[in-house]
Amino acid sequence: MPDVSPPDYNTPAATLKRLRLLSRLLDKVVAIPGTPIALGLDPILGLIPVGGDVLGIILSSYIVIEAARLGIPKKTLSKMVVNILIDTLVGAIPVLGDIFDFGWKANEYNLKLIEQHLNFPR
Repeated sequence: MPDVSPPDYNTPAATLKRLRLLSRLLDKVVAIPGTPIALGLDPILGLIPVGGDVLGIILSSYIVIEAARLGIPKKTLSKMVVNILIDTLVGAIPVLGDIFDFGWKANEYNLKLIEQHLNFPR
């Protein structure tokens, strides 16, 4: 009888796949036809007073936590936290912050930092 054990969802490849999906969902889930602009849930959540920003921080922090589990160096994790802080602090400014959220893709930037480390380990 063949071994039919469940897949391991904690491998680096599986984790990276999950993080890519979450990053895409938060930053680029819907492309605006005919433009290079894509929107995600993060700027949409930012339109909800207080609660939307808190939920955005929680979802973005998950990416950092998973990056730490993958062994990403503290220096890179710090850059990732700064990206989230920029997104949160500027995003909290009424109107200007909402516009900023459409252009600043903190989760995408953080995913690139993870991929750089995994592809080019020191």
